[in-house]
Amino acid sequence: MRPWVGSALDWARDLPTWPLSHLSRRVTGPVHQWHIQEAGAGPCVLLLHGSGASTHTWRALIPRLALDYHVVALDLPGQGFTRLGARHRCGLPQMSADIAQLCQAEGWEPAVVIGHSAGGAIALCLTELLPGSPRIIGINAALGQFDGIASWLFPLMAKLLATTPLTALAFSAGRAPEARARRLIQGTGSTLDVEGVGYYARLIADRTHVDGTLKMMAQWSVSPLLERLDRIRNTCLFITGDHDRAVSPDVSANAARRMRRATHLRQSGLGHLAHEEDPEAVLGAILDWLASERESGLD
Repeated sequence: MRPWVGSALDWARDLPTWPLSHLSRRVTGPVHQWHIQEAGAGPCVLLLHGSGASTHTWRALIPRLALDYHVVALDLPGQGFTRLGARHRCGLPQMSADIAQLCQAEGWEPAVVIGHSAGGAIALCLTELLPGSPRIIGINAALGQFDGIASWLFPLMAKLLATTPLTALAFSAGRAPEARARRLIQGTGSTLDVEGVGYYARLIADRTHVDGTLKMMAQWSVSPLLERLDRIRNTCLFITGDHDRAVSPDVSANAARRMRRATHLRQSGLGHLAHEEDPEAVLGAILDWLASERESGLD
């Protein structure tokens, strides 16, 4: 077996203090060593976090969804507690393929895939890789291109940072991770409580988690997905917070207009981490939509 080339938080030391850790288990392969949280019974709902996050982002949604669904949440490769098995498999198509293989290996057949930010893009890619026709819910889905100078500067900087061994160490070793996490979160238009900020502070203080996030940024390209949006036939819901400073709500609105069976729902007063800021509002929108889809044949 290939050696694992990165892990974020320490399983034995840190997992017991992580949200919903009693639902956690570790799965070896395909490709990576995955951290998974699983609960409930019924139609399968797969949860995919955004870049730089982990399963903790769903801590308020999982217990409620698990009352009616079989809920599966995972950490993306190299992030959270998932150990990276191959450094070159952090891009959008590679991660999507590895997640699809994981679903097959575990016997999951997601009826719904919910993705936040970059997880929303992965969810849409999975429509071509998963059996059936899963419903897709994107929360502030990262489906747009960077404008102007950022369109080439950001990927270039990310690649340089990701290939510089000391970058992740320097970032994670910085002082006052709570203050840095709070600034990063506020920069997305969101405001979290002390507990919520604390989880991100622990993540950004971990060198291997930062390294995995940088590798994802460096290998990320959404252009091929955008070119085929109009060919996706799955039913989709895009939820956006109108205070999102990381991904403009117009990105989801434009994507919904291009797709055959997509709906866009704006929620006022919420930023990029809308589902953590006001989980009841976001969960209500999700459950209402799933109820309407159940009437249309969700199983």
